[in-house]
Amino acid sequence: QKREISNFDYLMYLNTLAGRSYNDYMQYPVFPWVLADYHSETLNLTDPHTFRDLSKPMGAQTVERKQKFIQRFNEVEKSEGDLSAQCHYCTHYSSAIIVASYLVRMEPFTQTFCSLQGGSFDVADRMFHSVKSTWESASRDNMSDVRELTPEFFYLPEFLTNANHFELGCMQDGTVLGDVQLPPWADGDPHKFIFLHRQALESDYVSAHLHRWIDLIFGHKQHGSAAVEAVNTYHPYFYGDKMDLNNIKDPLIKGTILGFISNFGQIPKQV
Repeated sequence: QKREISNFDYLMYLNTLAGRSYNDYMQYPVFPWVLADYHSETLNLTDPHTFRDLSKPMGAQTVERKQKFIQRFNEVEKSEGDLSAQCHYCTHYSSAIIVASYLVRMEPFTQTFCSLQGGSFDVADRMFHSVKSTWESASRDNMSDVRELTPEFFYLPEFLTNANHFELGCMQDGTVLGDVQLPPWADGDPHKFIFLHRQALESDYVSAHLHRWIDLIFGHKQHGSAAVEAVNTYHPYFYGDKMDLNNIKDPLIKGTILGFISNFGQIPKQV
């Protein structure tokens, strides 16, 4: 409010307070998608429609998608199964594989990604290749994709280029994977993309609405009735600090839970 700290620095501070760190891919710093415009020739940071709705999680960015996740939540309630698994999302917004897939064009993330994938790159069509298509997948099209971003999207142009000339494969439409495809307003220049994306993060609109996203990720809308109302509940295993592993005697169940957390991500500690 006093303009003495940037939104970027504030988010990094919150991530650190919540136990997230560059040293842990499973609890890597999480940053929000801030834009919804990846198709215009020029970026208008004075237009509210340019921005993502920061008051809603990625699973509720469109009305149709939000209703589908609410329906999933309600269906579990009606079933005879384990009620503790009642949630909107069975995938997470930040995990080791999400981090490594975003940064796959740089070491040591290349090796990390391959080891998580069993020794090789993923199918080309599933690799991170376009900012626009990734936004569309996470905000609208893919019901198992609710991923947010990493800090690098706001300061590191190098992760967007395939400077190491890795053979990332060829997509079904014949496109050979190389550099990440950028929105038209970036003019194919990773530095311009980062510059404008950082401007968007520091814009008046984001400054005025960022606290709503913070409530979802780090605050009171993380769990409980506030999370249900905000369509923001995740599988119980994602709430690491809520799971008392010491009381679970069955090593198979314990191993399953730990594997689940390490593969699919973890909710930050509530700040």
